[in-house]
Amino acid sequence: MNNSKAEIPRKRRFWQRDGFIGYMFILPSLIGFAAFVAYPLIVAIFYSFTEWDGLSPARFIGFENYTYMFTTDPSFPKAIKATFLYVLMTVPLTLVFGLLLAVMLNKNMFSVKVLRTLFYLPVVLPSVAALVLWKFVYDPDYGLINQLLAIFGIKGPKWLQSEDTALVSMAIVSIWGVGSMMIIFLSGLQSISAELYEAADVDGANGLQKFFKITIPMMSPVLFLQLITGLITAFQAFNPPQLLTNYGGVGGGPNYSTYLLAYSIYDKAFNGFKYGYAMAQVMVLFIIIMIFTAIVFRFSNAYVYYENND
Repeated sequence: MNNSKAEIPRKRRFWQRDGFIGYMFILPSLIGFAAFVAYPLIVAIFYSFTEWDGLSPARFIGFENYTYMFTTDPSFPKAIKATFLYVLMTVPLTLVFGLLLAVMLNKNMFSVKVLRTLFYLPVVLPSVAALVLWKFVYDPDYGLINQLLAIFGIKGPKWLQSEDTALVSMAIVSIWGVGSMMIIFLSGLQSISAELYEAADVDGANGLQKFFKITIPMMSPVLFLQLITGLITAFQAFNPPQLLTNYGGVGGGPNYSTYLLAYSIYDKAFNGFKYGYAMAQVMVLFIIIMIFTAIVFRFSNAYVYYENND
């Protein structure tokens, strides 16, 4: 009895010490989260209810920024429309192209390593340099695309200067950088057991059946992850409208067709010096991303398969 009673405090001290060491390991992450995520978020929430030009003291105005945003600001509905169209064009296509490229390059064929490198190369290039290069490619007079079309007697459009084609052209550039998604899909494909495909061959399954009955279910956790990250990245896109459709120092044109919400935040803050109003738009963008992320998580059980699920 005495021995058992003496062991209890020793065990408690052991677990307390273990817990303390664990907290010490995660302390840097907690400090980083508090300093670079939690604190800026709290400050942004506060300033979204103020009128502030970044220099003079902020003046509390309640919900006036949000009221102006949803009832008066003519650029906000256009920014929301452009952002949602951009997300709808880029996220599904990058998922589909990334997965198809991974499937094609997940084979033992000649020069497959060279092809993987070529498709991944756009990811390695600095995004700003790549976007400037694409701006030259889209040039209506001297760009590579219109020069190729001219060979066949076709007059190319003004890709980035036309309201009808600017957003589509910008989305194509985003899809061009599908290499990072392809690499992640490729690693997921290589983790699928070959025995599953061998069993399907024995049962007489064709390529499409194996793709939809084995590849897609086994890749669903990776697809789910890429969908989440793709949505967040697309909603926060800033560089494309800033660099591709920036003429005269103002991006997001023509006629607000590429005026994404992330660029609108930048424009209101650094061109209009309306930092309080820009913070209100930050909060709206944050809520939109949270809603879509929550929806994807809510219905994930219906389409995400985990091998160790009972």
